Amino acid sequence: MQASLWQYWYRLRGQLIVLLGLLSGVARAQSGPVLAPVFAFVEPGQREARLPFISQRNLLIISARLNGHGPYNFMLDTGVATSLLTDPALADSLHLTRGQAYHLLGVGGADSGLRAYETSGVRVSLPGVEAPASSWLMLNSDVLDLSGYVGMPVHGIIGADLFRSFVVCIRPEQRELVLTAPDRYKAPSGRRWAALPLSLDQGKAYVTANVQQLGAAPGTEPLPLRLVLDTGAGHALSLETTADPRLRLPAARLRTDLGRGLTGIVSGSLGRVAGVQLGRYRLPQVLTSFPDSTQVHTRLTGTERTRHGNLGYEVLKRFITVIDYPHGRLLLRPTPALREPFEHDMCGLDLQAAGPDYRRYLVLRVVPGSPAAAAGIAEGEELVSINLMLASGLSISDVNRLLHSQDGRHLFLVLRRADGEMYPVSVQLKRQI
Repeated sequence: MQASLWQYWYRLRGQLIVLLGLLSGVARAQSGPVLAPVFAFVEPGQREARLPFISQRNLLIISARLNGHGPYNFMLDTGVATSLLTDPALADSLHLTRGQAYHLLGVGGADSGLRAYETSGVRVSLPGVEAPASSWLMLNSDVLDLSGYVGMPVHGIIGADLFRSFVVCIRPEQRELVLTAPDRYKAPSGRRWAALPLSLDQGKAYVTANVQQLGAAPGTEPLPLRLVLDTGAGHALSLETTADPRLRLPAARLRTDLGRGLTGIVSGSLGRVAGVQLGRYRLPQVLTSFPDSTQVHTRLTGTERTRHGNLGYEVLKRFITVIDYPHGRLLLRPTPALREPFEHDMCGLDLQAAGPDYRRYLVLRVVPGSPAAAAGIAEGEELVSINLMLASGLSISDVNRLLHSQDGRHLFLVLRRADGEMYPVSVQLKRQI
């Protein structure tokens, strides 16, 4: 996945989730104890359920039925305390009651026009499990455009409700979730498993990872950093430098627009850390985003200000991951993907999926100074083919893998301008960080 696209989703989502996090305490106070399970197995005596998922752009997509209708697609996100409907048309078609309204503010405290409404009593059905009456927040505008981002219809986000109800095992090679009853779960044994404590705070899970910064003096101990465990962030690692005076920007970094948020362009830097230690496993040269402090950490309140950043799915997908909210632990067993390097965008194209089947790929942004910019590609054009393969025959994740596949690789692209004219271009991928 292109790092700039990780940031497009992460930053767009991040500003909204900070605000929704403030609302979740209200919703939870009305719906019961913070740690009360919301989902349960459908069959009496059932111990386990298996759910398939789709991984697009490092985001996990599952299907669910709401109030007996569907199925609809939802992103699975440990970083969200309250499940969220992003598609207002779906909320209207299900005749969901709009409860208390919240105004989300934009630049300078101005009203952004975006509203979040509480709704309760939503029945959520997944294979083998069900939440008979869950509380959600729903937006009056699909500002996140998750469908265009992942290249398939997505109607919202299922958050921590699922994780606090079960022990959840993510098996990336099988593209499967295994949900186990907490009182029946037996932790796997064996030297390949690593166990880390999880702490829960306002519906989110936090893990401590030891991070070694680049350029640290010999013998310097890694920093133990408190990170949000975030399956809804497609990047590897994000650090907020104002959270700890020992955190600093790496000397080798790219100053870049990390994406677009509710308050406009979000800026920051992209670099690397020397290593991230998770239990017995060390991941070297991890690609890391450093959003500007004024746009992230200063927005946090309460205990959230003690966090140093978040750990995303680009790291977690390298393991069989057991997220165990009920017992307060994270279990990791590496897959062959552990050895894969962390790579940044090598082309300079940010794409958005469009069309009825989300198989038209439009150029959302061209990174200045990139191979795509040097080739004359412009915003608003459509990517038609890559190396003689029709783009419409590829998922957006497939396209992204090709666009950041190998330093020095040549790709032959065909694009369509706004007036319908098609033209060929050759780009040579270049590693920038």
